[in-house]
Amino acid sequence: MTDVAPKPNQMVTVILELRHYVRTLVTAVVLGTVGIYFLTPAIMQMLQQHLGQQLAFFTVAEPFLAHVKLAFAVTLFVLMPGIVYCLWRGLVKPFHLSETSLAWFVFGTCFLFYGGASFCYFITLPFGVDFLLGFKSTQLQPVISIDKFVIFTSVFILAFGFIFELPIFMVFIGKVGVMRRQTFERNRRYALLIISIVAALLTPTPDVVNMMLMGGPLYMLYELGIFILKLLRIP
Repeated sequence: MTDVAPKPNQMVTVILELRHYVRTLVTAVVLGTVGIYFLTPAIMQMLQQHLGQQLAFFTVAEPFLAHVKLAFAVTLFVLMPGIVYCLWRGLVKPFHLSETSLAWFVFGTCFLFYGGASFCYFITLPFGVDFLLGFKSTQLQPVISIDKFVIFTSVFILAFGFIFELPIFMVFIGKVGVMRRQTFERNRRYALLIISIVAALLTPTPDVVNMMLMGGPLYMLYELGIFILKLLRIP
């Protein structure tokens, strides 16, 4: 464990070094969005079939813009390893952690991101959509905008992916000495409260079942972070 804070000149060096990676990533996101745009009709059809929804549009430009947004979201999903590498390169190097640590942080972050996104896609979203559309009746029939549908699904899938990074960042702040493992252990009750609030805000429905579908795994990930800190013998 290290408790040496990065110096300002070190941070400047890292930022200058990362400029090349950031420029490359921005270019890749733009080109990826353009390329994936031509695949979005098939992706959209897959989403509709998975969630069992028929979509509509209300302005002339809405279908085009919705497909652009979907292409952008899918590009971020595909390029997440590169984004994660830039993030950890900027966080790890100032604290003089090894390249092995960098590799493990990148691998763990990508694994948890795609695991969280998959959990949302296969479990949380279908439950949430079914619950929300359960209020329809003969007098009240849903007409779902393609633009709102894309934003809804993209935001929640990506958000679940990011939220599942919890144990990785717990290990990082423990490893660099920002917070000790005992602090995480002593504050389980507050962690549970914060996780409950986050689950209530981010799940697509306000019911207890869907909150548990997010809050339960999040708390297990919190305990996983503590367990990994113990394995690494970080106090």
